[in-house]
Amino acid sequence: MMENNHGLTHLEKHVMFFDINNDGIIYPSGTFQAFRKMGRGIFRSMFAAVLIHITLSHKTRPGKCPSLFFPIVVKNIKYAIHGSDSGAYDSEGRFVPEKFEEIFKQHANQNAESLTHNEVKELLKAKREPKDYFGWANASVDWNSLYDLGKNKDGILTKETVRAVYDGSLFEQKAREHASKK
Repeated sequence: MMENNHGLTHLEKHVMFFDINNDGIIYPSGTFQAFRKMGRGIFRSMFAAVLIHITLSHKTRPGKCPSLFFPIVVKNIKYAIHGSDSGAYDSEGRFVPEKFEEIFKQHANQNAESLTHNEVKELLKAKREPKDYFGWANASVDWNSLYDLGKNKDGILTKETVRAVYDGSLFEQKAREHASKK
């Protein structure tokens, strides 16, 4: 059981919000509930749960038979890291501050502390690895979802918000914001 986030990598912390019962396994129903807690609509939450679990479940269950429940094993989430992304997680799921800073040094053209939608598109294009179509698609979904969830009223994605997604704290923040609106 994963009672707290101590000793977890940033990538594991990133996904723990979706582990509704804190048992180290994320099921599509938990992902659906987590998206709803952040204020996402029913269709978007259902689509995200299906897409995420079909894409990641088998990668986090190495050597095991496929499961019709499509669980994601938190301690194995590092196996789901895909190419054509920022590199801000290393192969073990640890946060790499230099790679994070590189995102903004290379792509934050209007303001060194934030990204516009066009700068996010530029980042995605620059990080594409040749013929890594799966990685391109995953990076696009990740970054466009982050932009949609995290942009401010001016359509800007701040450095603080991007950093918060890497350790999962953005999800908690968005859930609190949504709950306070009810």
